[in-house]
Amino acid sequence: MTRRRFLGSVTALGVVGLAGTLPAELPPQSPEGALTGKGDRAYWLGVLTRVANPVLENLSRRELRKNMPVEASNPAARSAFTHLEAFGRVLSGIAPWLSAAGLAGSEAAAQARCIALARESLDAATDPGSADFMNFSTGDQPLVDTAFLAQGILRAPGVLWDGLGEPVRRRVAGALKASRTIPTPNHNNWVLFAAMVEAALHTMGEETKTERFEDCVGRMLGWYKGDGAYGDGEAFHFDYYNSFVIHPMLLDALAVLQVKDGRFAAERKTEVARARRYAEVLERLIAPDGTFPSLGRSTTYRFGAFHCLAQAALQGELPDRLPPAQVRSALTAAIGRSVEAPGTFDEGGWLRVGFCGHQPSLGEGYISTGSLYLCCTALLPLGLSPSSPFWSEPAARWTSQRLWSGEALPADHASAP
Repeated sequence: MTRRRFLGSVTALGVVGLAGTLPAELPPQSPEGALTGKGDRAYWLGVLTRVANPVLENLSRRELRKNMPVEASNPAARSAFTHLEAFGRVLSGIAPWLSAAGLAGSEAAAQARCIALARESLDAATDPGSADFMNFSTGDQPLVDTAFLAQGILRAPGVLWDGLGEPVRRRVAGALKASRTIPTPNHNNWVLFAAMVEAALHTMGEETKTERFEDCVGRMLGWYKGDGAYGDGEAFHFDYYNSFVIHPMLLDALAVLQVKDGRFAAERKTEVARARRYAEVLERLIAPDGTFPSLGRSTTYRFGAFHCLAQAALQGELPDRLPPAQVRSALTAAIGRSVEAPGTFDEGGWLRVGFCGHQPSLGEGYISTGSLYLCCTALLPLGLSPSSPFWSEPAARWTSQRLWSGEALPADHASAP
């Protein structure tokens, strides 16, 4: 499916609910196959709409549990967790766009509608009387997705916290605190889930627990292996968890910690440098045709593999050798290869398990339909103004395209320890 056909099909599928708010056609592609910045943004908005709206529309109506399929190796077991997975991961990815200022026209209308859906969804997810009241405390998995929910609130506090009514705020804070009953594993990236929840609670004016906040962040910082990569615990894992979880949650938790305690300012400065290097590595993994390698576990998160790169773009922390428009072009290609693969969505518009289309065999035992929505985190740069260089500058070839075309570029080097 071409990008223009994809956007044209968004409304036709009947799963968007924003008919007429996004263009059905994109500007013609350049000879190199790249879109203009305006066209890229329209394409990304179409992706956000197609992926996020089934979750938000159903949850806002308190019908998510009723209507979302549960594809998993053991659907009955994962049904206790999958709905919070979907909601938390969607919110973490779209939050910067929900709080973006200065939007106009159809995009502003789409944003306003999504804000309303997100607020109604927070109400539905935390109301004990709701058919979609979510599990924040039973089993281990809820700690993970309470953390992604918390990260979404941290990324758009004016919209997703200040804009809530007081009863909903009390319930949301209570839901986050309920996840404290889940012990924090001290041997892998899960330490950051506890820290992320505490970071959000701190911004909500709640007391935090040192052993789940400062201590957990310190433990993760101690697992640094070099050249932008952390171990997932003491051991290094060749997968995308440095991008799925580690760098993004370290950056967000340390942003809160350095305000809470100025002693953490130096640690955050160090982490920013490490994340910048890892973002540079991620950009180099995007091949000239937009494909990227399937490495390690959880590859069914698809283009969520570029969470760290997307966050670096959002926060203005891209390495000097990565012009924003180059990153936009690379991410557009990678997102397109994933979204447009036949079988990515079912007939109802829900994501299906796979890396390129529908590949159920790639789903580990903890993977279910809700898990797949981590791909939304690659959409973070939609929080940037349409006039920012990321969106306004002309399309550019990314590193692998430049190298494979024979262009002479500086050699790549490992970062300092």
